[in-house]
Order: sequence, then structure tokens, then C-alpha cells
Amino acid sequence: LASSAQDIASHVQGLTGFAEAKRVVCTVAGLPLGNIDLAAVADPHELADVDFAILPAEFAVAENGAVWVTDRDLPLRALYFITQHLALVIPHDAVVNNMHEAYERLSFDQPGYGVFISGPSKTADIEQSLVIGAHGARSTTVFMLDA
Repeated sequence: LASSAQDIASHVQGLTGFAEAKRVVCTVAGLPLGNIDLAAVADPHELADVDFAILPAEFAVAENGAVWVTDRDLPLRALYFITQHLALVIPHDAVVNNMHEAYERLSFDQPGYGVFISGPSKTADIEQSLVIGAHGARSTTVFMLDA
């Protein structure tokens, strides 16, 4: 639980992958941590080498840690999955108990994209080589902003 955007900024700087990050996207108001201007990005392929992304999310589910994100404020939705490390920011009062409540909260009144993200994927082959972040970010952190 973060009390301000500045509180989130100080925590983000200590996260895995942030210190080494060369290309950072941040679309959360009040967080001056990004060095990529998304308005200048015409093709999502230009985001292939993003190291860290700090993005807003709509709400989270306590039962399983899933976070609902949409393309409402982020038209380049590939960013949720192509970044190496992902930090999501939700309002502190935007947590529902379970997936039943989550689905009740969803609105499909207009076209768009939405998906639940629940952290980095893991896979292991028959030789038991574990790969973390095989299908998306290698790390995911969720901040609840109390503002």
C-alpha cells in the first residue's frame, strides 16, 4: 500500500530489473520514471526492447492476485506482455474478493480489450528446465495507491 505516487516511485527504484533498465515506460500520473514517449510510438514492435513498464490497472482480485487491465488508457496493449518487468498501480479501494465479484464489475458496453494478468508465467520442459516469464513479463509487482 503506497500513500503517494512518490512512495511508489521510491519502491519501484528498488525492484528487480529497474536499476538495470535502459528503456522504461511509465503512464501513471505523477510518476516521472519513464524515458519513452508512447505518443511517438506508431508500431508496437518499437516496444520490443522495453525493460520496465509502470502502468495503471483498474482493479485486482484478492482470491488469486489477478489484475484487470484494459486498452482504455493504453492503446498499445502489447506493452503489458512485451516488457521484461511490469509494475501495475491500482486504487487502494479497487480490490474485489473473488472472480465472481470481478466478473460482476466488468462492463462490455463498448468495444475494447481487457485481460486479467496474474503474474509471470512459468514453464518447465521434460528435462525440468524452469523458465520464468516465458509468456510475458519476468516479474510483476502490484501497488495499491491510497490517494
